[in-house]
Amino acid sequence: MRKPETILLAGPTASGKSALALKLAAMIDGVVINADSMQVYRDLRVITARPTVEEQAQAPHLLYGHVDAAENYSTGQWLRDARVAIDEVRSAGQVPIVVGGTGLYFMTLTKGLAAVPPIPADIRATVRGRLESEGVAPLYVELLERDPVTAHRLMPGDRSRISRALEVVIATGRSLTDWHKEGMPPTVEDTQAARFFLDVDRDELTRRIIARFDAMLAGGALGEVERLAARGLNPLLPAMKAHGVPWLIRHLRGEIGLDEAADGGKRDTRRYIKRQATWFKNQMPDWPWLGADAVLAQARE
Repeated sequence: MRKPETILLAGPTASGKSALALKLAAMIDGVVINADSMQVYRDLRVITARPTVEEQAQAPHLLYGHVDAAENYSTGQWLRDARVAIDEVRSAGQVPIVVGGTGLYFMTLTKGLAAVPPIPADIRATVRGRLESEGVAPLYVELLERDPVTAHRLMPGDRSRISRALEVVIATGRSLTDWHKEGMPPTVEDTQAARFFLDVDRDELTRRIIARFDAMLAGGALGEVERLAARGLNPLLPAMKAHGVPWLIRHLRGEIGLDEAADGGKRDTRRYIKRQATWFKNQMPDWPWLGADAVLAQARE
């Protein structure tokens, strides 16, 4: 493989992306850049299985743990941070290795992002409060009335995208589809990047998820979540919804036992990896799905 300007390494949770990124970094003088929407949060080192201090010492790592849990860190903010990081790495003559499981991050990196202005906090809180209390169906009906073009492009059960589109049209008076016609261009062109989706057998992935959650509990995840809960943050913030966090908070409140909380966190993670795989197959169909050895073999060519 001709040395690429950028390596994009996506894959499901617990697939071994971080370990593979370290091997790639050693082979091609690379710098690892985070593309996981939960590993950005400073408060969530253990429960998100962020690279350890020892792992980060083996190669430079950027955009890990740089955001406070009280912040609603958006895709647009990540894209701006990633653009700066990628430019700095390239300027130093090194290869950016963007690694994570957040598909929307990779999509905006390669396809650009609409220039939607910031949504006022009160509008965001109102819409998301309604989502929790009323469910997604009434929001979708309202979106059909306010922004039918965008509504018809979404699945009626897509909670996050429907609430986002409704927030935008309420706040700006413009369709999200209109905003998508403007904005930031792609940061990474397809011809400049080697793109991989790390493919792991489903049964093996399930085994890893179970083992990893148990290891996170043994490594201090419960104490980490207890400190997070003590901050009294809005439960709708992204950091408060990281896999395992709501379940462990319920345990800390005495509502359920630790075993039930762990089972809930593992179950949510297994469901999430199914959605990750479906999303990438539908949205990024030209990305090759390869095992770790095949990725390394291509990097050696």
